[in-house]
Amino acid sequence: MTAIPVTVGDTLALLSSGNYIADRSLATAVHLALALKRPLFLEGEAGVGKTEIAKVLAATLGRQLIRLQCYEGLDVASAVYEWNYARQMIEIRLAEAGQESRDTVEEEIFSERFLIKRPLLQALEPTLGGPPVLLIDELDRTDEPFEAYLLELLSDFQVTIPEIGTIAAEHPPIVVITSNRTREIHDALKRRCFYYWVDYPNAERELEILKRKAPGAAPELSRTVVGFVQKLRKMDLFKLPGIAETIDWTEALMQLDVLELSPNAINDTPMPTSFIIVPASVWSSSAVNVANNRGAYS
Repeated sequence: MTAIPVTVGDTLALLSSGNYIADRSLATAVHLALALKRPLFLEGEAGVGKTEIAKVLAATLGRQLIRLQCYEGLDVASAVYEWNYARQMIEIRLAEAGQESRDTVEEEIFSERFLIKRPLLQALEPTLGGPPVLLIDELDRTDEPFEAYLLELLSDFQVTIPEIGTIAAEHPPIVVITSNRTREIHDALKRRCFYYWVDYPNAERELEILKRKAPGAAPELSRTVVGFVQKLRKMDLFKLPGIAETIDWTEALMQLDVLELSPNAINDTPMPTSFIIVPASVWSSSAVNVANNRGAYS
């Protein structure tokens, strides 16, 4: 288990050791969340590296990663806990055969022995490697009632189970919440967290990310791919390409033994999903510009 970094510089170095290239403002938000034991709330477009931060923190700090993938209709039974009804029924039948009192049976079947712990409750349990990293991914996909349920967990790191009582964490987990902002998250939840908007990287940082994530790419290919993607982000498109698309596209070009981006390479290569909406005329004109400018970032 690695110790929590004590400075913003140490946090930058920690993220870098996990191949995550962050700017200083993001590292500052991560550092404060770790130092003050507050949840970190990350919003931004899809594919900009929000989820990756939780994965990198778990790997570099040597902590267990507990992930709750959110979706519409997510409820307490799937996210926090539910009772093992089958085992409870068996216990009731056995108790009836043994002629145990009703109060004794009721007290027994609503104990932790019959509790099925889901990700949020698991994150409150003590672990040998230190408090886990709890990733609540894409919170904006859930309904508002579930968002409200999280308030107790995020403020006091505890959950209340009516049949048992309050279960609190001895040591708070490292909580990272992400949102693609498909809907607005309530201020009551944001107020309990350190908030940071994860934006698209500039060309220099994106090139450094690409060198880490696709080290086998030719330098000229990496430069021109980054230059091309940077130009696309200045266009009025329905979905702008994220860092994930840049990496996926580069790896696809590498598999096709493309060493340098050209109009033919662009037109002949299967494109990442978010690029499909770009008209062919845009591809052609942008490809020519990138090829002519040799990957200029402007």
